[in-house]
Amino acid sequence: MTDTRDRGAVERELRSMIAEAARLDEAFVAELPADTDLFGPRIGLTSLAGVTLLGSVDRRFGVDVAALDLSLDSLQSIATLSDFVTAHLQPS
Repeated sequence: MTDTRDRGAVERELRSMIAEAARLDEAFVAELPADTDLFGPRIGLTSLAGVTLLGSVDRRFGVDVAALDLSLDSLQSIATLSDFVTAHLQPS
């Protein structure tokens, strides 16, 4: 299992989740810059895919992004989501 305290490991797992939710090739998402907008043209996350992603994040990391970030600013980019999830992880 991945050490969830490592931001890099969290980001790698999130990229995989993003690819799955947006129905994109995982290798494509892995190569995108961290500041790529989740709802922008390169990833094109829809609202339904966003809900799917949030459910996956909650199940995997135990971080309920929607409850903790009411404005959902953490869904701006790959980096903002990675930072948010890493900051809200419970100690192992």
